[in-house]
Amino acid sequence: MDTRVNGAPSPAPDAPGLSAADHLRDRLGLTGTKIACGSGVCGACTILVDGAPTASCLLPADHLAGRSVTTVEGLDGAHPVQRALAAHDGLQCGYCTPGFAVEASVFVDAWRAEHGDTRPGRGEIADALAGHLCRCGAYEGIFAAVAAACAGEFDTEPEQAPPRADAPAKVTGGARFSADFAPPGTWEGVIVRSTVPHARVLKVSVGPDPGGAAPPLVDLLGEDRVVRYVGQPIAAVAAPTRAAARELAGVVRVDLEPLPAVTDPEAARAPGAPVLYPTKEERAAAPTYGEAPTPAAPWNGNVRGPGVLSWRGPTAVARLRAASRRRDPLLVAEEYTTATQVHSPLEPHVSVARWERGDLHLYVSTQSVSKIAAKAAKRWDLPRERVHLVTEYVGGGFGAKNSLSADVVAAVELSRLTGTPVRVSLERAEELTDAGHRPGTRTRVALLAGRDGSLRALSVDSHGDGGVSVGSNAAVLAALMYGRSPRRVRDFDVVTNRPPGEPMRGPGGPPMAWALEQAVDTVAERLGEDPLTLRRRWDGNPKRQALYERVADLALWRDRPRGERTGRFRRGVGLAAAGWPYLLAPDARVELVVEGGALVVRSATQDIGTGIRTLLGEVVADRFGVNAADLRVEIGQSSSVHGTGSFGSRTTTSMGPAAADAADRLREALRELCPDVPAAGPVPEHVFKEALAAAEGVSVVGERRSDRWGQLTPNMDDLAVGRGMSGAVHVMEVEVDTLLGRVRPTRCWAGIAAGRVYNERLARNQCEGAVVQGVGYALFEERRDDLATGVVLSDNLEDYRIPGMGDVPETEVYFHEEGFEHVVGGGVGLGEVSVVGVAAALGNAVYDATGRRPHDLPLRPDRLISSNRPKGGQR
Repeated sequence: MDTRVNGAPSPAPDAPGLSAADHLRDRLGLTGTKIACGSGVCGACTILVDGAPTASCLLPADHLAGRSVTTVEGLDGAHPVQRALAAHDGLQCGYCTPGFAVEASVFVDAWRAEHGDTRPGRGEIADALAGHLCRCGAYEGIFAAVAAACAGEFDTEPEQAPPRADAPAKVTGGARFSADFAPPGTWEGVIVRSTVPHARVLKVSVGPDPGGAAPPLVDLLGEDRVVRYVGQPIAAVAAPTRAAARELAGVVRVDLEPLPAVTDPEAARAPGAPVLYPTKEERAAAPTYGEAPTPAAPWNGNVRGPGVLSWRGPTAVARLRAASRRRDPLLVAEEYTTATQVHSPLEPHVSVARWERGDLHLYVSTQSVSKIAAKAAKRWDLPRERVHLVTEYVGGGFGAKNSLSADVVAAVELSRLTGTPVRVSLERAEELTDAGHRPGTRTRVALLAGRDGSLRALSVDSHGDGGVSVGSNAAVLAALMYGRSPRRVRDFDVVTNRPPGEPMRGPGGPPMAWALEQAVDTVAERLGEDPLTLRRRWDGNPKRQALYERVADLALWRDRPRGERTGRFRRGVGLAAAGWPYLLAPDARVELVVEGGALVVRSATQDIGTGIRTLLGEVVADRFGVNAADLRVEIGQSSSVHGTGSFGSRTTTSMGPAAADAADRLREALRELCPDVPAAGPVPEHVFKEALAAAEGVSVVGERRSDRWGQLTPNMDDLAVGRGMSGAVHVMEVEVDTLLGRVRPTRCWAGIAAGRVYNERLARNQCEGAVVQGVGYALFEERRDDLATGVVLSDNLEDYRIPGMGDVPETEVYFHEEGFEHVVGGGVGLGEVSVVGVAAALGNAVYDATGRRPHDLPLRPDRLISSNRPKGGQR
């Protein structure tokens, strides 16, 4: 029986074992249907089957026979909810957006049929979309969009363009991600991974196929023949279908010599524990999880540190020891822990590779197009111009997609071996095991206050738990908070036979704030002071001081409940401060070229949902006083001029000024050809068109000029530290169910001080998403490992839970735009600082509600029930 797909007849699927999602994507080319979790949890692959929302990743393709199927392409961009999602910026990277649009279209239609043009409540929308996840955290925009569509506000095309230039492509499924570029005849690659935590690999082999030919097998270990964790890539195989590749991977033989392993951080520190890196060369080659170069540090067995950036602080140590001896009540010394948080972008790591006449063509889900193209050229000994890397859209990254990862290497080598294009896409279990995580930490904080309320000493010792990788920096970040009082900060790493960490949004920041900001609240209680008042006294950062002033007048803070709370459900309000170094990319470049009478903006930078594609067009358009919709912006191609990677809160502050410089250079070129172009200010539309017509083929390249006072560090491979720090203050309200141990965040105020905001809605979306990710860090996210075997147990999105729409608070974002006038462009990045203090604010709110101080993340119900048992009275 034929199937009707988007209203047209379509042959019934005939490949047994194929999922509906694979059939729609690879057989019919309807790539708007996205595969993310593979287990029906995330909703990205949602389609309508006979009008009912269905997870196509779980549905066998042959079940589509005789059915009516609608994909996001079948909505044709004309459904009110698609227009509303674009207008309200209910998206970021866009990978999950088609699934949301399909499900929401059914809800909106049903709601309006029953209720007319009325707005549903937040809870009703959350219930309707409970089966959908957005790892970027664009929920506030989704709530607003669905409510507006239900109210009939988008029955016709809105007059204003959406705030995000690529929103129409994302809400219709037209945005093409790396896996969508696999041409017909592409083979599928599968990575063979270690099943033991530590061993020497002696031999990797696979028998011939039934026809006698040697199956395509590539070795991924290189010279180091040692595997150090379960899940480490060993080899890769390829076949015409993924099912066949999986079958082939299952018969690959790996001969191993087992080595002693240690998978528990506490056991790794014990005398006589097996040492992961016994030689100097092995220690130097250990992977790192920092964004900047990892400074040197001494090793003692499996413990590394303290690093050279640590401060010994003899004055602080002396004061703290003296206070301890005299049992000073104003000495607060506490230990806090955080669990491993996995990046888990909904688009998995994926690469499509093909060789053509000696050139390497790559489609890679990466945050760093220029960097990865250069690394590929070096690895395969190619001139840089013979590597053609394209990344049109990236489905989230959060720091995990910046390396020449195993999927890239496997795809390239298998393509060379087979002579065909090869696609390697990680399954969700692989993504949750070996694609990056924020390391767990154990942090000891000591604060000493004086009788006058001053900060007399601060000490922070933090031990990072990044598996086989190193790079702890939580303690060093604490040194950048609260003035110049004597302090000691020391960072350590404890290595184990578990997967390596990667930089994750504000690396080291959230665990630092979780410990430090709760300790500050404890000092305030000891002093009998308001926590805001104490921070205003201690904090020398003028930008955060401006945010504290706003908090003081904030009803959420001013009118919060005081004193003891009783009963099962208890409301609490807490706050936390945060800072983040100002990072920039000195090598950022933007090219403007006139083609066919149109102005094209090009750079090899990438947009992971932050909106840099939109920003480049808006900056150039604003410089000329023209409509950004009249420009064409092309990013994500390695053939373009160098663009900074999209990470480290450095993209906007680097690419924006480069685009402005390019526009100024183009104006000079246009004036030589068309004297009517004014020297400054808006260019009349007719003059601009005449100038472009006369400038066919003209090309200029703009660069990121230096700040007024220069920068603190030299250029370190397109990374430098600028002068100044961004700031943030989060105020969180929670409701705690003391019987079941559940915490429900209800409201959040996020104050962000990062200077000029280029596009307010896109920036607000980033900060709202940071709150969502911070809530996940605080309440749910915890990678669980079997310490006996080193196996990651939470390798799916049911066991590893990220926040859904019903888990997040209503969020208000406030921007303080002063303080960075010395920075070219006037603003710095805000993606990192907006996430640092969220979990700590939530922790302080839980204490305010219950009177019990949480020390361990996540705040699981069992932990809260245990800590909230009455001790001599009820609060």
